[in-house]
Amino acid sequence: MTTRLRSADPEPADRAHSTGTAGCGGRAETLNATCQCITLDRPALREALARDPRDGALTALLAESRPHLFSDAMAFVAQAHLEHMAEVVAAIERVVAQPAWQAAVLADAPVAARRPGAAQGVFLGYDFHLGPDGPRLIEINTNAGGGLLSAVLGRAQRACCAEVGSLMRAAVPTGTDDAETAFLAMFRAEWQAERGDAPLRRIAIVDDRPGDQYLLPEFLLFQRLFERHGIAAVVCDPAELRCERGCLWHDGQRVDMVYNRLTDFALDEPAHAALRAAWNTDAAVITPHPRAHALYADKRNLVRLSDPDLLRGLGVDAETQAVLGAGVPRTEAVTPDRAEALWAARRGLFFKPASGFGSRGAYRGDKLTRRVFAEILAGDYIAQALVPPSERRVTVDGAAVDLKMDLRNYVYGGQVQLVTARLYRGQTTNFRTPGGGFAPVLAVPCDDARG
Repeated sequence: MTTRLRSADPEPADRAHSTGTAGCGGRAETLNATCQCITLDRPALREALARDPRDGALTALLAESRPHLFSDAMAFVAQAHLEHMAEVVAAIERVVAQPAWQAAVLADAPVAARRPGAAQGVFLGYDFHLGPDGPRLIEINTNAGGGLLSAVLGRAQRACCAEVGSLMRAAVPTGTDDAETAFLAMFRAEWQAERGDAPLRRIAIVDDRPGDQYLLPEFLLFQRLFERHGIAAVVCDPAELRCERGCLWHDGQRVDMVYNRLTDFALDEPAHAALRAAWNTDAAVITPHPRAHALYADKRNLVRLSDPDLLRGLGVDAETQAVLGAGVPRTEAVTPDRAEALWAARRGLFFKPASGFGSRGAYRGDKLTRRVFAEILAGDYIAQALVPPSERRVTVDGAAVDLKMDLRNYVYGGQVQLVTARLYRGQTTNFRTPGGGFAPVLAVPCDDARG
């Protein structure tokens, strides 16, 4: 859970990543560089995960095959930076709400995305890096994973030294007091938007081969959450679903809602035919859905959001343009006619497939070879101004290790529900790094006495 720290008095850091916010960013980065405490109470985490008698297998699964899903450390973020991220989120929500944006985006979106619907789509994930001038939006995701895992993680923290103890005692929750309650209310809101007061009886949590998915533990946690509140729930592969007689079915039971964790965002694959039919015929409420992905998460939208002329042409107001100009790195479509210029500027760029996910097929420009660049030119890619992530120093096997850090904002209806950090080594987040994984965020306020 994100928390706000009322006061802190850290020692100066040996080195600090400047975040451009005097007092606030510097203090947070000082803590990230010097506070190497272990704050995760793993017995408490196991207890929080095993609230259901069936969950002994779940905790064993985490320990044996996912040892780096959770970091032992907290992450410190300036309150001003959290507020800036929320402003960027709100600005994008205002843009997406405009009919002109929707018409422009949906014109070249998959056919499935053009179907209207009242449900907004759960778990938008706005991912940021803390650059030299503050937070910069790296991408937006639908069906962003880790929200419920991060909520559980936030409840399993302990003070490991006097300094951190004083900070934690002074901490005040920000945003949602109870993330689980907010998440459950979000699913109910999706249902009510489509079905009104009809009872929500059964939810299917759907992904390809869910037993093989790295975030299977979160699927199971959602199943338990729904069941504790009187909603039957099943975790299943989309091939187990049938769309018949105007309804969606699983094992003879009618499915009212699908919590969609697929990365086939347009539901195009043959194995997803039943889900596609359910979406096209409104046989079940599907969330998130193809329309949400097209409006928010298609990476070509980053080109639009960082183009002031295009935004002006869509009628976006000057204040919103200013927020986006400060929060969204300049991004452009990769086209053959721009090949020479992009190659020359590659060291300051990050290349991503427009329809990709999970950093697959993404490349830092300074790592590119001519061969890979030719493949990028032949594909559907964007080039985004490179914003290196900030760092968090942690202790691994008794030694200090600097890990990269990004920040994920879980958003629904334009409101940030929860912010979590992800710590890692390498080019992108991987959950394979000793000392890395999800980390709870503590918000460090500006101290006016210090400037």
